[in-house]
Amino acid sequence: CHPVPKPESRMEVCDLSPCPPRWKVTPASSCSSSCGLGLAVQLVTCVQLHQGKEILLEDHLCPAAEKPLTSVPCVIRMCSYEWSFSEWTECSTSCGNGVQTRQDFCLNPLTHKHVNPIFCRHFPKAIVVRGCSVGPCPQQVVVGTRSPAAAVQTVTPAVHLSTAATAKEARYKDLGLPSSAVPAVTQEQTEESSGGEKDATRRCLLCVCGKLYLNATGVINMMGIGSSDCTVAIGRPLGEEITVSILESSLNCSAGEVLLFSGRMMWWTGCRKLPLSLINSRTNALIVKQRVVLPGNGVILQYNSRTAAKKYYQDCDKQLFGPQGEIHNPVQLPDAGEGVVCRTFINVAPQHRIAIRALSIDLGNKSNKTHFNYILV
Repeated sequence: CHPVPKPESRMEVCDLSPCPPRWKVTPASSCSSSCGLGLAVQLVTCVQLHQGKEILLEDHLCPAAEKPLTSVPCVIRMCSYEWSFSEWTECSTSCGNGVQTRQDFCLNPLTHKHVNPIFCRHFPKAIVVRGCSVGPCPQQVVVGTRSPAAAVQTVTPAVHLSTAATAKEARYKDLGLPSSAVPAVTQEQTEESSGGEKDATRRCLLCVCGKLYLNATGVINMMGIGSSDCTVAIGRPLGEEITVSILESSLNCSAGEVLLFSGRMMWWTGCRKLPLSLINSRTNALIVKQRVVLPGNGVILQYNSRTAAKKYYQDCDKQLFGPQGEIHNPVQLPDAGEGVVCRTFINVAPQHRIAIRALSIDLGNKSNKTHFNYILV
């Protein structure tokens, strides 16, 4: 610094009072993505410096408006893969509202070749299903507030129902199900109900597995099934909960035999001390699976339903049982605020599979035909 004159050294009085509280940021995790844009979590604490030492304080002592974010964007490197899509298909209907679909695949931009989709797993993927409108149908008739999807129904010829079939239909009606949700009665079931109760009783031991029980109460005999897994389902309307009492058990715990209960609100498995034990599912649908190694072993259950002590569903939620039904979404409630997601719970017999088809998408009269409806399954 020569030839600049050097200032004189001097002492100044400093304030030794504690510094005001401030926010301290400490990195807590790495970037959530191996490439491209991700999020990094950071630890934000309120501290105060006093005589050279850092003291941890409660968060409310630091200014809330100045609190840093607990997660920040981060980029490790640019990714060399990206999602690509095929062209949209034609509208699924020739008139009215329908759907369009397209295929997605992971693309290497350098080689322009398709690669395993796992390379694109960190990237948000655009929709592959969207609504479309081709214009009003020339012979479309609107009755009341019936939706377009309600017009698609299966016409079943009228048949003479036996006493057992009539009882089954009444059982489904008790749950508030539409007639379309009642399982069809086969010729074999009709003959069985008209005679041969002893044969039906013998066959019942084999037909317990894979059934869906919808009555308010009942006894399920899972003994004598054989050396295999046996699964049954119990279903009741929303607002009820199922309790199960184990009346009798001959499971061999040392051989690996076990009883499993699973529902939306609980998961329980056990083998020892089963008789006279009580299982509360806390929900309206329950799966019971029995794993038997030695033939002849099993359990006898008695289930009951009661009004749930706690509301575990929303007012707009729906419950569907049986082989078929319709889902109308979204359900608009007058007192529901924005962000309310209406759910539909589907329960069928364990031996069946569930298939969901989109019949139509109604974009509304005020829509600009670009609004997309999202469905999460």
